[in-house]
Amino acid sequence: MSTTLRRHDIFIGGEWTPGTGDGVQEIINPATGKVIAHVPKGTEKDVDRAVTAARKAFDDVWSDSTPRDRSERLLKLAEAIEAGGDELARIESENVGKPLAPTRSEEIPPIVDCFRFFAGAARLLEGRATGEYMQGFTSMLLEGRATGEYMQGFTSMLRREPIGVVGSIAPWNYPLMMAAWKIAPALAAGNSVVLKPSEWTPLTALKLAELAADIFPPGVFNVITGDGEPVGAGIVRHPGVSMVSLTGDVATGKEVARAAASTLKRVHLELGGKAPVVVFDDADLEKVVEWIKIGGYFNAGQDCTAATRVIAGPKIHEKLLGDLVPAVSGLKVGDPMSEDTEMGPLVSEEQLTRVSGFVDRARKSGAEVLTGGARIKKPGSWYEPTVVVPAGPDAEIVTREVFGPVVTVQRFTDEGQALAWANGVDYGLAASVWTRDIGRALRMARKLQFGTVWINTHIPLVNEMPHGGYKQSGYGKDMSIYSLEEYTQIKHVMASLD
Repeated sequence: MSTTLRRHDIFIGGEWTPGTGDGVQEIINPATGKVIAHVPKGTEKDVDRAVTAARKAFDDVWSDSTPRDRSERLLKLAEAIEAGGDELARIESENVGKPLAPTRSEEIPPIVDCFRFFAGAARLLEGRATGEYMQGFTSMLLEGRATGEYMQGFTSMLRREPIGVVGSIAPWNYPLMMAAWKIAPALAAGNSVVLKPSEWTPLTALKLAELAADIFPPGVFNVITGDGEPVGAGIVRHPGVSMVSLTGDVATGKEVARAAASTLKRVHLELGGKAPVVVFDDADLEKVVEWIKIGGYFNAGQDCTAATRVIAGPKIHEKLLGDLVPAVSGLKVGDPMSEDTEMGPLVSEEQLTRVSGFVDRARKSGAEVLTGGARIKKPGSWYEPTVVVPAGPDAEIVTREVFGPVVTVQRFTDEGQALAWANGVDYGLAASVWTRDIGRALRMARKLQFGTVWINTHIPLVNEMPHGGYKQSGYGKDMSIYSLEEYTQIKHVMASLD
């Protein structure tokens, strides 16, 4: 069964509407290379229409809504996503190329839970304290002489208020999940949203708009398809947008931050990653290999937290390679719709070219490719699951984000070197450490410069805990109450008691 080939519209002000331009984007199934849908290439005029609708909804309705109202609507959306989970998983699988079975079982439930979590959190936002912090003294001139008297004082209170219109720019690797991470806290806090999905993978965002259409007031949630320029950049430039949240690569993040500075927008950036997997000699080898298979190759390694950079101890290094290489070469790569498929294609020909280039350059620089390292010659954007022993710790394939099914394995000599290598990249999103020594595990977790550190596992995330980067992996948190607070601003209100 495949997605019905159709031409979609964009969703603005609670209505489906054609784009104002003539451009049309073909949406490709990367497993087959075939066109499965068409969407409008939005224009800057479409951005303005969406921001205007979002601002009107914010001013007229949504900013004055109660936490209970917002909570109940988010719960209804969660129910709609859960009921339509099979269809959403199928659309996501076809549009991105990821295996259907784990998409259905491992992505849809956390997305539903995300909306439910923020539905509850919407009713728990608070200021830290209200009280009297100052007593007043007033003076006046009376017949040319200064006189004064004490006033009773002042009461201060805090208001936590929504920011306004949030421009959300979602990536192509987890189109629906990353959209949920952005939409749920923004709406829960009382903001309205203009969402731009990736031009490659917009279909689940459009389906989400269809589910939300009868739940939220018109204009609260809008979706525009199209390219980074003019749509994404247009959202960042628009003076009516108060905050921009982007998940993307580092270069795009820097461009967004620069452009947003002209209007002093608040900016939330979740950028790239190059997660180290630090494996000490006493680690559970079987568990390590199993989690590298999951964390390094699900979604064809197209994950900012992917277990791509294994740094192994001197005694376990050879054993790890001996178990990992056959495990990776034995991965079931094939039709994403098949229940036993473990890895599908890369998202596009462009991404395939990027990944191939990294591996080819690594070979030329002296790296050893132990398995994989080549395109799979059939229709679509397929690449073999790959294990590489790099030429050194500073090699390009070690320090830069490949974003494909490629895992490097290095051998460290001692804990100090392992830590230095792990921290020796520009990224700081996620890391894992593997050891039976709890003291060593906690010592490494403290010193690893990453926003998430796993101990004896790699990849699990929960909506109750924050997720975000250090260094050039960006700033701001997704998920958790910390994310919700980022979509608000604090106002101090002081009242005289006199």
